[in-house]
Amino acid sequence: MKVVIQRVSEAAVKIDGSVNGSIESGLLILVGIEHSDSQEDVDWLASKIVSLRIFSDENGMMNLSVKETNGGILVISQFTLHAKTKKGNRPSFIDAARPEQAIPLYEKFKSALEKELGKPIQCGVFAADMKVSLVNDGPVTIVIDSKNKS
Repeated sequence: MKVVIQRVSEAAVKIDGSVNGSIESGLLILVGIEHSDSQEDVDWLASKIVSLRIFSDENGMMNLSVKETNGGILVISQFTLHAKTKKGNRPSFIDAARPEQAIPLYEKFKSALEKELGKPIQCGVFAADMKVSLVNDGPVTIVIDSKNKS
């Protein structure tokens, strides 16, 4: 699984012009699932994300996690994170999981994040045409691949 994590002061996702999910301070997470992903990837990433110390403490140092700041999480599925661009100009998405595999892992990922965070999260809809808006705070943007844990 690949995730792009953005620390935000606000974020929202609209589907067909209606807000489907929104948060104030917290994390916007774009998640791409590939065919080799498993529950182990889900659990490791959820724990890692909720524990990341990327929010400022009283001294302005990045020492606090989203859980410690009582922040929100907005999760958006995004298969294009697995784009291969080596050949030609049209990206290949051969590594992205098919919906029948990706949807259950996406649902498990959302549940694992809620469990780790200790409260409900917001999300988009898998495979929907979504409009995502955000105010990146910092800016802080981090990319994590569960296949590269070092």
